[in-house]
Amino acid sequence: MANTIKVGKGSSKYEVIISKNALTKSNLASQIKSSKNILIVTDSGIPKKYIKELKAKISNNKNIYTHELPQGETSKSANEYLNLLEKLAKLKFDRSDLMIALGGGMVGDITGFTAASYLRGIDFIQIPTSLLAQVDSSVGGKTAINIERGKNLVGAFYNPKLVLISTSFLETLPNNQFRSGLGEIVKYSLLGNKKIRSILENNSKEIQKKDPIVMENLVSESIKTKAKIVTKDEKENGIRAILNLGHTFGHAIEAFKKYKGITHGQAVIYGIQIIARISYLEGLIDQSKYKDLDNTIHSLELDTDFQKFKYQDLKKFIMNDKKVAGGKLNLIMLDKNLNGFKTNKFDSKNLPKAFKLN
Repeated sequence: MANTIKVGKGSSKYEVIISKNALTKSNLASQIKSSKNILIVTDSGIPKKYIKELKAKISNNKNIYTHELPQGETSKSANEYLNLLEKLAKLKFDRSDLMIALGGGMVGDITGFTAASYLRGIDFIQIPTSLLAQVDSSVGGKTAINIERGKNLVGAFYNPKLVLISTSFLETLPNNQFRSGLGEIVKYSLLGNKKIRSILENNSKEIQKKDPIVMENLVSESIKTKAKIVTKDEKENGIRAILNLGHTFGHAIEAFKKYKGITHGQAVIYGIQIIARISYLEGLIDQSKYKDLDNTIHSLELDTDFQKFKYQDLKKFIMNDKKVAGGKLNLIMLDKNLNGFKTNKFDSKNLPKAFKLN
């Protein structure tokens, strides 16, 4: 049975439909009926059967085009963004037409930003195929591309018209991409969702087996958490900032690695561990809480070796982060109950200390 979650307010409100197979003609129909032209954006790693399945769910009287990006975060670039804009112009898309993002977070981010800026805004639909995109990047309206100085520094807040989440996509998801999505789910367990924390602590074996019931619950609970936050604060003027837990250091690690050889979710896990370490050094959490979190991450078979990175290598990327305001770095720290909160009051000496061995 499908689980429908409403996100946003007023005219920007949209539905997130979650089920084993959410990609149906009926779910798509209301959002594509007024569009003559539809551009499906995907990447080279998406199985062709998924594209074929999507096309089959779109009515025959539409002009359907596809645009395939090279797989990987490096495609979330200014060059690929301009290529998409040129393609829309060449195909004579107008404001009644539609884009569909079929893929992971990279595909959704660049498609959303293209939709936000072409003709000052055309509609788009998110159909996320990776766990990370399903639980995080497809919901909330953040769209962006990367530049050399950092990740997601150019973008817009622009909501999709619809998000369709089929958990059946997870069955064929490579293990490294599956673990990447778990990184974002760990984040939600630290944002006040006790159900997620309980599932992670008590169902690690079922999670590793991609148990469909457990995974649908994790996806739904993650989106409920994010929906509640972004509906209150659509453009990150307040509480929404806590969704950046683990991301300041995670984004810095990705930029340092030039977006190669590391998934976003893995970088977020490193970032969460670094923040947990800083929170411990600040006296905000005790050793038992620090160990509890570390044990949960280990039980999910996630890489925990964040100390292979050096603070000095990451510092320039950290200070270019969007969360720097008035020259001061804001961090999402952890309180005594392992819940995230925003602050710029901390001992800066604890940042490099967090990277050193005990």
